[in-house]
Amino acid sequence: MILKYRNSLVLIVFFLSLCTESTLAQKATWIWYPGDFEIWLGNRMQNRRTERGSFLPPFWKMDSHYVLIDFHKDFELSEAEVAELYVEGQYNVKIDGKSLFGYPDKISIPAGKHRISLKVFCQNNVPAIFVRGKKVISDSSWLVTFEDKEWIDQSGKASDQSGTSWLNAAAWNFDSPSSPPSAFKLAVKPQAAVKTERSGQSLMVDFGKETFGFLKLQGLKGKGTLGIYYGESREEALDTARCETLDKLHIGFDKKKDTIHTLTRAFRYVNIQMDPGMSLDSVSMLYEYLPVEDKGNFRCSDEEINRIYEVSKYTFHLNTREFFIDGIKRDRWIWSGDAYQSYLMNYYLLFDSASVTRTLLALRGKDPVTSHVNTIMDYTFYWFMGIHDYYEYTGDKTFIRQFYPRMKSLMDYCLARRNKDGMMEGMAGDWVFIDWADGLSKQGELSFEQLLLARSLETMATSAAIANDKVNAAHYNLLASELKKNIFGKYWNTDKQALVHSYVNGQQTNNVTRYANMFGIFFNYFNDTQKLAVKKHVLLNPSVQKITTPYMRFYELEALCAMGEQPYVLKEIKDYWGGMLKLGATSFWEEFDPGKKGTEHLAMYGRPFGKSLCHAWGASPIYLLGKYFLGVKPTSPGYGTYLAEPELAGLDWMEGTVPTPHGSVKLYCSKTEIRISGTEGTGTLRIKSKTKPLCKGAKIKALENHVFEIQIIRGGTHTIQYNL
Repeated sequence: MILKYRNSLVLIVFFLSLCTESTLAQKATWIWYPGDFEIWLGNRMQNRRTERGSFLPPFWKMDSHYVLIDFHKDFELSEAEVAELYVEGQYNVKIDGKSLFGYPDKISIPAGKHRISLKVFCQNNVPAIFVRGKKVISDSSWLVTFEDKEWIDQSGKASDQSGTSWLNAAAWNFDSPSSPPSAFKLAVKPQAAVKTERSGQSLMVDFGKETFGFLKLQGLKGKGTLGIYYGESREEALDTARCETLDKLHIGFDKKKDTIHTLTRAFRYVNIQMDPGMSLDSVSMLYEYLPVEDKGNFRCSDEEINRIYEVSKYTFHLNTREFFIDGIKRDRWIWSGDAYQSYLMNYYLLFDSASVTRTLLALRGKDPVTSHVNTIMDYTFYWFMGIHDYYEYTGDKTFIRQFYPRMKSLMDYCLARRNKDGMMEGMAGDWVFIDWADGLSKQGELSFEQLLLARSLETMATSAAIANDKVNAAHYNLLASELKKNIFGKYWNTDKQALVHSYVNGQQTNNVTRYANMFGIFFNYFNDTQKLAVKKHVLLNPSVQKITTPYMRFYELEALCAMGEQPYVLKEIKDYWGGMLKLGATSFWEEFDPGKKGTEHLAMYGRPFGKSLCHAWGASPIYLLGKYFLGVKPTSPGYGTYLAEPELAGLDWMEGTVPTPHGSVKLYCSKTEIRISGTEGTGTLRIKSKTKPLCKGAKIKALENHVFEIQIIRGGTHTIQYNL
């Protein structure tokens, strides 16, 4: 219910035409209670999924936004002014505690100090306000509460005599009164089919590559049923009895009419079946997308790698929507494990912080906590790890301060579910996932889950310190330290030179898997000797069960890169992702087993077309090439300092851009020359060279084993001559 919209859009546009930047000294925006828009939008998006015409909602608890919100701010005006009000919901307005009559469109505020307050009720949408005057404008400096009487501010300190603290309002980019949060939609653009085959009352339409959006039927006429069968493959679209997605439209058009289907779908092929007497001129679509800019890029001397990178980018864009989702055919839900990898890819392609925080908040929901995120134990820990990396890449302390209470309550839930030995173990209602792998044991205390908990506790320690919770910062640090000690005491096997998979009935199992061992490497939990042992006995050991999902290949290859095995990883990328391209992939898949043949590649979950052929976790080369080949990563939060450690790995040359919070690091590297520039922070270039590198005007520091470091000055371009 938007009571303010009794005014016509024409009047709004007319008013805006009279306003200029000079007349509006400050910029107003829609504001709401932090986290509520993300939860509301997540509910709306995740409940759009259908499977063969049936509504298929998520199977976990879904929270709702707060329906009654109090907004206020204190102003000091040198002169009286009039402010316009736009509100989503029913509302009252107070100036200095005195209620105004009815639902005013405008309020007059005298000169002097005044408190403006609005209390808003809205059940269908998020209670939100847009206030626009000369100085009285709505922005994130307004204070909000959901009437819990416990207002919390970013510093964690009370700020008035009653003991009440404050929570700052949330805002995004809804900067027009005619574009409230409830009106948010993704962008669309026309997309034509590349081929249409007709046979009687049937059309087979090929859009040339995996895509997503609204199907548009042009020149549709007749009466009867029109069946639409979607396929990521031609085989799926033709199999009307078993394709994953279909629609049946009942049509009664005496004259030709163009229609746009109301639900978005994922497809490359569309098989349309019409009843006798019906006709259809052509089929096109409206491609739906989040309009975000590519700020990062990568190119090199190997054209197959370039192709893999471009398809990875396209795969990632398809799955970057209102949130980072898992796949566009199914599930179209927000899965924490999938999203965690998307956050990392985002930092090397888009650096869109809003997409990260939207996804984190939608996943977290509200208190009380009654289950793990997505009901999956490891996915709860990925949520904490997402905050760890978000802070490292962005340096955003405000987000952590604001949502630290939700972090703490989720960690309290986890710690309360440890067993008598202080270890995480699957309990009733828990899904212990790890990976899609045949025969993977989930019994007992799994080393993998303990490692994720340890990193989550480290995240909590950092976040508690940022939130000025010194007692819990020390507590979480102690828990993390003790847990890491216990992990190595319980799971490290000196004969196998690795962490074993599990601990059951008080004893180590004999099974060694890749999962805990590869995470231990890039978490830097192993000493140097252990790292080398794990690389030899696990990562490069063909007798240890292989990984077939891009999901866990992401981490396996990251661990190898962290061990300096980029040449091996480059070959693996070409074999694995290149293998999908050789089979005709136009986006990367949920799972790829090179040993499978033909339509076996399309099957999963016991269904012939159950596999997603466009899955976010398939785009991991974006991250690997940016972080471990261009070699750029922050070494202090928000790229205050950063390291560039390029690794050609047999390539003749490579070049790319790595985005940062307010700029980028650009790098070109060949076997004899490196050019690098950075727009923020203090950078360090670390390279190997047979002879001392040459760089005009730069200090060159020699380390051991022909390794050299050069400081990168902000804003300048450095050219280094070296001998690889």
